[in-house]
Amino acid sequence: MHIPVLKEKLITVLNLQRGDNLIDCTAGEGGHTFAIVEKIAPEGKVLAIDRDKRNTDLIIKKAKELGMKDNVIAVNGNYSDLKKIIEKEEFESISGIVLDLGISNWHIESSGRGFSFQRNEPLDMRFNENDELTAWEIVNSWPPEEIKRILKEYGEEYLAEKIVKAIVERRKKGKINNSLELAQIIQGVVFKRTRINPATKTFQALRIAVNDELNNLYKVLPIALEILKEEGKIAVISFHSIEDRIVKNFFKKMKLEGKLEIETKKPITSDYHEIKNNPKSRSAKLRVAIKTR
Repeated sequence: MHIPVLKEKLITVLNLQRGDNLIDCTAGEGGHTFAIVEKIAPEGKVLAIDRDKRNTDLIIKKAKELGMKDNVIAVNGNYSDLKKIIEKEEFESISGIVLDLGISNWHIESSGRGFSFQRNEPLDMRFNENDELTAWEIVNSWPPEEIKRILKEYGEEYLAEKIVKAIVERRKKGKINNSLELAQIIQGVVFKRTRINPATKTFQALRIAVNDELNNLYKVLPIALEILKEEGKIAVISFHSIEDRIVKNFFKKMKLEGKLEIETKKPITSDYHEIKNNPKSRSAKLRVAIKTR
């Protein structure tokens, strides 16, 4: 089961009130969603959005089991379409918007979509299985320069050229069909100097490219600011420097324009106890800002 990162600190900093309406743009299995509902019920509601239909179906089921079905609206969709979603659902008076940009444990451990470099699974990496682009297509069909670009930009992989060369050499012999095979190709050319698996950055870059994650983040931030009511809060949990930089720069720009007040001068991070219970939380950074006008 996915353990929601920074849950208690998020709930505290949101300063939720009974009757508030919030949007969880990355609802996952509902860890943050239901924690929010507990604070805003019985009048308040959460619009829970997720790209994976499996997750939104699960949230609907959980909401019924917990007696919260009147407080949760679950939508299978992309948060980059946030404005269209709230118009369709007639969701108004929004006090807060949450984005948890991390990948869930279920996707890594159980989805069978090739997110893990430790499993022999098809090279898919789609959050939404109706999307067209897969990691298989990138690895087997994209030009070497394009693969190198995404490894550098999305994975910050300084050995991108070496990895791409190995992929291209392997492609001459046949298709690279599964995640374990790709991981082994990378491990064959990257000397492991740290406890982080050599394939980590490449898999991160492929996942980001497949799901267009950074472009979606660029799109949703101004929409979130627009639809928030005055003094509403936007809270973003990121897990690597690229995402955190996008959020940080957006908050700074909007502060200069007088549209946001930054509540977290430094990002909120996990404490020792949370990292001990959930090691994946060690890289999480929570930034929060308040809409001023």
